[in-house]
Amino acid sequence: MDLDYYKSYDMSWGTLGTVRPFSNFHHDQDTMEIQAALEKKDTGTLVRILTNRNNAQRQVIAKTFEEVTEKDLAAAVKKTLSGDLESFLLELLMPPLQYEAHRLHQAMAGLGTDEETLLEILCTRSGKKLQEISAAYQQIYKKDLEKELQGETSGDFAKLVSALLNKESVPGGVQRDIEALRASLNGKKADAGPWIDILTSRDLNHLDKVLMGLELQSGQMVDQAVEKNFTGDVKLGLSILVQCIQEPYVYLAKRLTSMKSPIVQGILVSHCEEDLLCIRAAFKKLTGTSLYTALQQNKFKGDHLQALLAICRSED
Repeated sequence: MDLDYYKSYDMSWGTLGTVRPFSNFHHDQDTMEIQAALEKKDTGTLVRILTNRNNAQRQVIAKTFEEVTEKDLAAAVKKTLSGDLESFLLELLMPPLQYEAHRLHQAMAGLGTDEETLLEILCTRSGKKLQEISAAYQQIYKKDLEKELQGETSGDFAKLVSALLNKESVPGGVQRDIEALRASLNGKKADAGPWIDILTSRDLNHLDKVLMGLELQSGQMVDQAVEKNFTGDVKLGLSILVQCIQEPYVYLAKRLTSMKSPIVQGILVSHCEEDLLCIRAAFKKLTGTSLYTALQQNKFKGDHLQALLAICRSED
């Protein structure tokens, strides 16, 4: 843990993130130290600097590094390091929108599709943010994100994915929405259409009332209703969407309990400047163990572990 980080705590306390702007920031000095660390393969220095600067500051360092060395910092890190530490530091160096686009691209790469990562991003990001991510995806990969998602999905799940990507809040009546959801479950086969339409086109306050009302009027928890009435990928998608409407931080905490590197890194990098403190609190309540301790109790080792701990920041 870098004590200088705590000495610089005269920054904004309003954030729910764990990584904040480093107040004693000198990009020229950081660039020199990183350049020397890369030459010596001094991973400790790389971790210390890159995990104690916010993303905007890392972008300044990367720009300065390129001006000084005429080399790309990410390429230099990739050349020097390997394994999980390399991938984690490279992820920290990506601008936020680029990183979310990268995660979506990786989830669709190769054989099979990582539906849970797609859903994690689509269900926890606002419609405005998803449009910005779509634009970044187009710029980086020269492909339309919605078309790419449609190529990886089918049926009701494809409709859900498109609706999530293009979600926007439109007015609706709470009781009318409750009745529509109840009616969709009454046939021989549940109709996913109303669930997709309503759950992707109302604000969270409205949806909280709808789901609570549905539970009261049906006498059944919403997640149980989804589990009982739907099948396949659309059941997975609606289940995750309901969790993210009701308790998004609990859903992300559950994801973290897998302790798989791609999932842990993805959530830490995506949320460290926004709401990782909330996810940490949910993880502690869910498991009885702080995320900081859980990372140390699992397979993570060496500088990779130190980097994860630095982004997690502290015990709860």
